Amino acid sequence: MVSAVFHSPLEAALPAARIDERTNERATMSTVSASALAKGASAIGDVGEPVKAVATPAAAAPVVVRPARDVSFLWLALLPPLLGIGLLVLVWELVSMGTGASIPSPKDTFIQAVDIFSDPFYSKGPNDQGVGWNVLSSLQRVAMGFGLAAVVGIPLGFMIGRFTFLSRMFNPLISLLRPVSPLAWLPIGLLVFKGANPAAIWTIFICSIWPMIINTAVGVQRVPQDYMNVARVLNLSEWKIVTKILFPAVLPYMLTGVRLAVGTAWLVIVAAEMLTGGVGIGFWVWDEWNNLNVKNIIIAIFVIGIVGLLLEFALIKLATAFTFEEVKN
Repeated sequence: MVSAVFHSPLEAALPAARIDERTNERATMSTVSASALAKGASAIGDVGEPVKAVATPAAAAPVVVRPARDVSFLWLALLPPLLGIGLLVLVWELVSMGTGASIPSPKDTFIQAVDIFSDPFYSKGPNDQGVGWNVLSSLQRVAMGFGLAAVVGIPLGFMIGRFTFLSRMFNPLISLLRPVSPLAWLPIGLLVFKGANPAAIWTIFICSIWPMIINTAVGVQRVPQDYMNVARVLNLSEWKIVTKILFPAVLPYMLTGVRLAVGTAWLVIVAAEMLTGGVGIGFWVWDEWNNLNVKNIIIAIFVIGIVGLLLEFALIKLATAFTFEEVKN
C-alpha cells in the first residue's frame, strides 16, 4: 500500500513567501543604511531604533607605480658597436702615428671626407668626377651583370634540381668552373666584347651565376616528396608544379643565392674597374693611388663597405619578407 502526503498550496507557497519577504527586508535595510551613511544622519530600522551613521575614513588616493625603464638595450645594441668603432679609430690613430703620418690620421681623413661629400656629383671631364657618379656607375654595372645572371641562373637551377639527367650533366661543369677566380674571366670578356664596360659586366655575370644556380637547385631537390606525390595524383602540368609547388618552397633558398651573388658582384666590380678603367669606384681608387692621395683611398674603402652593407641589409629584409615562419626560425 502506497501512501501519499499532500500539501496545500498555501503551505507550499509559505516558505517562498517568507524568503521573498526576508530578501526585500534585507534590501530595504541596505538601502536605508547606505542613505544614512551618505547623509551623515540617523536612520530608523525595522525595530524602531535609531541607527547612527558610521563615519568612514576618506579613501587614500591610489599610488601609481611606474615601471622602471629598461635600458639594457643600450648595453646590448649601442655600446658594443660604439666600442668597436672606437677601437678601430684608436688602432688607426696609433698606426698613423707609428708610420710618421704616411697613413693619414682619422681627423685628417674626416676633414677630407667632408670636403669630398660636400659636392659628390661634380663632373670635370670623363676622368674627373665626384664619388657619387663613380658609385652610381659601379652599381649600374652590378645591376646589369647581376640581372643577366638571375635571368639565366634561376631557371637553370630549377631545371637542374628538377631533372636528374640535367643534374648529372651540369654538376661536373659547375664543379669545374665555380672555383675559377672571376678576374680570370676578364680577359675573355675583353677579347669577346672589345670594350671595358661590357667586359666588366661579363665578369659580374660569370661570378654571380654560380650561387644562384647552386642554391636554387638545392632548394628544388629539398622539396618534400609528399608535395610531388600530390601533384602527380592531381595530374598537374609542369608549369603548375613549378609555379604552385616548387616556387613557393624554393623561394627562401633562391633569395639566399641572390644575397650571396650580390655580395660577390660588389666585391668583384671594384677589382674589375681597377683593370678596365673608366668611371667607377674601383677606377676612382686606382686613380687616387696614381695621384698618391691616400686620404681618398681610405674614404673609398669606407664608401665600398657602406654600400655593400646597405645592399646586404636590403636583401636580408627582402628575404625575411618572403620567407615562411618555420624557415625563419
